[in-house]
Amino acid sequence: MSPVAPSDAPRSAASRNARLGLICAAAFFGMVGMAYASVPLYRTLCQLTGFDGTVRKADAAPDKVLDKTLTIRFDANVRNLPWTFAPEQVSQEVKIGDTGLAFYKVTNNGKTPLTGRASYNVIPESAGLYFQKLECFCFTDQTIAPGATVEFPVVYFVDPKFADDFETRGAQEVTLSYTFFPSTEKKTQAALGGSAGARL
Repeated sequence: MSPVAPSDAPRSAASRNARLGLICAAAFFGMVGMAYASVPLYRTLCQLTGFDGTVRKADAAPDKVLDKTLTIRFDANVRNLPWTFAPEQVSQEVKIGDTGLAFYKVTNNGKTPLTGRASYNVIPESAGLYFQKLECFCFTDQTIAPGATVEFPVVYFVDPKFADDFETRGAQEVTLSYTFFPSTEKKTQAALGGSAGARL
């Protein structure tokens, strides 16, 4: 193998540096992409399993209602959005398996339309497997016009299996908590005010 000519040495070093730079850039963008992808994947896992107190989405209400009542408390928070967000009721009394209806109100105090996504969970965390929602503003991004106030419904129930689980059967209260964050999704909901059930 012939030795590298002195004039070729800088060119060879520059080629190696360029290749190393491309590898580092690819690794960086790959890690950033995985970080963004991990958020919706984690959210989907939590919603399917009730992990970390995450409320599950249901297709239909149970066909059995127990003669046991729970107190459902409601909480609201906002992060990095100029919004006022609050539940319209402090608490509700519902029977396990029965359908409840609650409302939250959001006002955009900003000067431009803003899109947010509400994350949610329940306390105690063990109730996340059984607290399910049929309709919720948290299922999609919500775009609110500047100065507008929107009322969002939440239709929910507690699965009757809640009463059989040793971790939850003694519980008398469940807190449903939402936090609105700026949306990171590329596609936002076209209609201002969110779901068809929202009321201006």
